[in-house]
Amino acid sequence: MSLLHPSYPAPRYFGEKGEVSARFRPAATEPEFVSEPGGTTYHYLSTATSTDGEYGLYRVEMGPEAGGPSTHFHKAMSEAFFVLSGSVRLFDGEQWVTARSGDHLYVPVGGLHAFRNDSADPASMLMLFAPGAPREEYFESIAQLADLSDAERVEFCERHDSFFV
Repeated sequence: MSLLHPSYPAPRYFGEKGEVSARFRPAATEPEFVSEPGGTTYHYLSTATSTDGEYGLYRVEMGPEAGGPSTHFHKAMSEAFFVLSGSVRLFDGEQWVTARSGDHLYVPVGGLHAFRNDSADPASMLMLFAPGAPREEYFESIAQLADLSDAERVEFCERHDSFFV
């Protein structure tokens, strides 16, 4: 039986010996952003800037009963969730599922999704955006949306490729 596999992308590095360019980030590194006390912390593991726009990878630590975004989709990037600890409620466009350590949800471009921590315990997960986008400003500014006018809120969400339904 033959399995069909997509082909590799075209080469983008044309050297013959490779280069020293890897970046190490110790687990003990402090989070780059902490939302309100008891809320959510964001560890910027690989940003769009540090990966030249290839992807963005973030470790998100949610406090007990920490909310999350309502149902939305992205027009320019896919998003993936990988639960590290605790349980996270993930919406896959049709139903809410309780995801636990090791569970993964991939959301293609345009896919409806949402997440939250409904439990009384903390939870953590990895979030991956591809291609990379400057999500740091989004994470750091989302709490201020309530202070914006409706028009400003729509502009903010569209600028950050987040379309809520």
